[in-house]
Amino acid sequence: MEKSFIYVGVDISKLTFDVAIFKNGIYYHHKFSNDLKGFKSFIKLLNTDNCCVMEASGPYYLNLAFFLVDQGIAVSVINPLVIRRFSQMRMLRAKTDKKDAAMIAEYGKTERPVLWEKEENYVLELKQMQAYCEQLNKSRTGLIRQKQAFEANPVQSQIVMNSLNKQVEELEQQLKFIEKEMVSLIKQYHPEQYQQLKSIPGIGPKSAMGLIVLSGGFTKFSNAKQLSSYVGISPRIFESGTSVKGKARICKMGMSRIRAILYVCS
Repeated sequence: MEKSFIYVGVDISKLTFDVAIFKNGIYYHHKFSNDLKGFKSFIKLLNTDNCCVMEASGPYYLNLAFFLVDQGIAVSVINPLVIRRFSQMRMLRAKTDKKDAAMIAEYGKTERPVLWEKEENYVLELKQMQAYCEQLNKSRTGLIRQKQAFEANPVQSQIVMNSLNKQVEELEQQLKFIEKEMVSLIKQYHPEQYQQLKSIPGIGPKSAMGLIVLSGGFTKFSNAKQLSSYVGISPRIFESGTSVKGKARICKMGMSRIRAILYVCS
């Protein structure tokens, strides 16, 4: 039998988080610092019948979510777009941290979202490496374009060109080193998946590695429909009545980075 929770809304930001707890027919508002001191103060208000619902606000929710789960408190993490649409459906006019926390709690009470499970440490490490590699690649591309622009000039500063070449070389070395470490971790925890993905035509080592990292080793899905929905490649039918019969396209509501990888591979 599914456990019945008392849902607590948490609106989280970089420095603080606002909490809405329903009691005696009204929501009570609390505000805490987004650090260990705030977490310890917050958990004094909770018990095992509570489920804390929060948005996936960048990396800011992770420390609190980890802390609560480690203390035996249920957590649900929701896509911010879902909460925004829920608020619009309720015709919410005011937007404050206090109101947002209460609306998140209302969403939990109404929709009873699935519980969040914290990812393994190595998965978080891989995601950090992936994000850093993407940033290094952007920096490398920017420097190469700057170099090409300078090369088109009739006069070139040799000091600038040497500096650009040196920076590009250093970035490439860093990329090779971090990607090597990522492959080592993936071979340690997902060797079979890594080999299977590489066996698919069009998917190479980097693409296979990226797919495993971004999907958490494909641990979030129990069937192919869930995977296609997560990636955003499930079909979106556009038909209404007898006159509207649009062309079906993929919905694109999902993990855009995986779609980008698959598009390049295809």
